[in-house]
Amino acid sequence: MVELKAVTQGDKKFWLSMDGHCSEDAFNNRVISRTGFLILSEGEMAGVICYNMFWDNLPFLPLIKLLPEYRGCGNGREAMRLFENMLKERGFNALLLSTQADEQAQHFYRKIGYKECGCLVLDEAPLKQPMEIFFIKKL
Repeated sequence: MVELKAVTQGDKKFWLSMDGHCSEDAFNNRVISRTGFLILSEGEMAGVICYNMFWDNLPFLPLIKLLPEYRGCGNGREAMRLFENMLKERGFNALLLSTQADEQAQHFYRKIGYKECGCLVLDEAPLKQPMEIFFIKKL
């Protein structure tokens, strides 16, 4: 059984181990704003998921990450379903997310109903990276 639990200060070590881009200040903001969640599988910490606000009114998913042993068995799909439902309950009607064109995650997002809605090309240093594909889903 998969559950989402709002992240607390006691979860800092796990969160920071999962999110390599997160500073302690950013983590503290996740706790205060209630935008960060642990993904629990059978009560065990299996991953993390969070959102930021895009244009102040559209939630944007910058991160969903599961520990390797929890991947490929439906935990990600169920976590996304719960996350989408929670956002809908909070009054949102869509979720925006992105992934690089060379990442496998794009296939997962398409399978669970996300549609491509644009891309971003950063082709000069220091920001050079593969094309970023944006996806959206109506909740």
